[in-house]
Amino acid sequence: MGRFYFHVVEGAELLTDVEGAHLTDALEAREMAMRSAREILADAVRAGKNRIPEAIVIADEQGRAIETVSLAVVLPEPLKK
Repeated sequence: MGRFYFHVVEGAELLTDVEGAHLTDALEAREMAMRSAREILADAVRAGKNRIPEAIVIADEQGRAIETVSLAVVLPEPLKK
């Protein structure tokens, strides 16, 4: 089990997650990032926003980026084109 952080990439800005979450492994962290991406997109659509974050960077306890999840990966296939 370890602590993972989910930083949000919004344009040139990186919005850092200072709290993080205790998870069993990187796979569980990726699943959480995917759920978060869906929530961010849904909230943006409901709010009528024109701009949304591009990605979520998953970082480990040492602050190393271990994966970047693009918000586009959670879109339905017809919208990815």
